[in-house]
Amino acid sequence: MAWNEWEQLKADALQRQQSSAHMQLNQVDGGAPSRPSSYGDLAVPNDGLTKIGTAAFELYNQLWDKARVAVPTSDSAATDLSKQGFAIGAGLKHVSNRWDEQLKSLMDACAQISNHMRVTKKLHDGDEGYIQRQMSSIATLDAGFDERSGVPSKQKDE
Repeated sequence: MAWNEWEQLKADALQRQQSSAHMQLNQVDGGAPSRPSSYGDLAVPNDGLTKIGTAAFELYNQLWDKARVAVPTSDSAATDLSKQGFAIGAGLKHVSNRWDEQLKSLMDACAQISNHMRVTKKLHDGDEGYIQRQMSSIATLDAGFDERSGVPSKQKDE
């Protein structure tokens, strides 16, 4: 969000506050709770999180299926070459071990990204529901006070 947009949002909010005689929290004039407005709300596009998580999951699966294929073959060849007295067998074993370590590290990173995106999406959805329930409770409580006290401006004038 650019600074100009922020300033405009603040000015719009101040104008709405000055033109309104009562406080209004996430609610339309009819008193029914509403979904958050299109401006001023925390928004995490779930489709973006889903795409990142899906890409990481697919990469993890491809690494599991395709990149691990060389390890058993390389290990077998390294053992066979070492038994025959070739020094290259130890070098091939070293390369195979390093490949396996790096592959596991990359697969762990993909799994963490995928899991993190799934958990983040779930937490944000849960937070949104919690906030809406709390705001709905406040609106219900506020309506109860209004019913008992009457119209505030008439009581002050009399």
